[in-house]
Amino acid sequence: MTHHSLKATKKTVHLGGFSHLLTPALIIDSGDTIDVETFTGYYIYDKAPPEFLTPEFVDICQNLPDERKIAGGPHLLTGPIYVRDAEPGDVLEVKLEAIAPRLAVGFNAIRPGWGALPEHFTQPALRFIPLDLANNIAEFPANSRIKIPLKPFFGILGVATPTSDRNSIPPGNYGGNIDNRELQAGSRLFLPIYVPGALFSLGDGHSAQGDGEVNVTAIETSMNGKISLKLRKDLSLRTPIAETPTDIITMGFAETLDAALEQALKNMIDFLKHFANLSAEDAYVLCSLAVNFRITQVVNSPHKGVHGMLPKSILSPKIIL
Repeated sequence: MTHHSLKATKKTVHLGGFSHLLTPALIIDSGDTIDVETFTGYYIYDKAPPEFLTPEFVDICQNLPDERKIAGGPHLLTGPIYVRDAEPGDVLEVKLEAIAPRLAVGFNAIRPGWGALPEHFTQPALRFIPLDLANNIAEFPANSRIKIPLKPFFGILGVATPTSDRNSIPPGNYGGNIDNRELQAGSRLFLPIYVPGALFSLGDGHSAQGDGEVNVTAIETSMNGKISLKLRKDLSLRTPIAETPTDIITMGFAETLDAALEQALKNMIDFLKHFANLSAEDAYVLCSLAVNFRITQVVNSPHKGVHGMLPKSILSPKIIL
């Protein structure tokens, strides 16, 4: 195994979406580890305070080549990373080994027409929020004594598909803009692979987010991470599955929360049938007794997200992915 460093530069990031036509930012072997940098805030950099700006980020915002601008999403993603021998039908295991803010400031934005209450909050608003990295908190509003614990994660973790201009806003079976705050350091995400090399990208760092992400954004933060990427030719998945230190997570993405819940539930039943050897009926009952279904996000139009959390503590023997 080899350890790599992937810096975020105008040659190694892409904007707005996923594409199988992008030149890889890095080529690795299965099992390699990577220190990776991400930036956020491409479209608001001209309104940002000095502490939000680094020379590399400003260079990206001012000089990103047109061929690295993929679609209309707002997200700046680092990658794609090409994994040798990855083929469609394989599964990519993404291990999130470390995640930390790279700057002591993030932002939150209200965008007109977006969010859970677009008719109530019609005016744009942009707030830069200081991060107390020493104490791992953010006080919001300022001087309110309301202290939000920082629980950093990457909102976007995804692979390319045969679509050359897939927008980065809606999540899907390829991953993408999942915005699942459970996927913190120590977690693993399993993604179906659709194109040779997988072409994995990540970004959209969040220092803190509530389930739902109701006003469209979290504390959006430029983020550093350490990940490992491993090919799993022994697995076959149609939808992403995740594992945290405490839970197995299935996901559902659809235009309504009802449909997203149904998908997440069906995916959990399929998981229990395959990995725990339960009948469909027993799995359905177990989901009602012990699985917690939560709203992931309601703002990544057109897909809302629901995830189901199965406590690993109730499983015996232990399920090993």
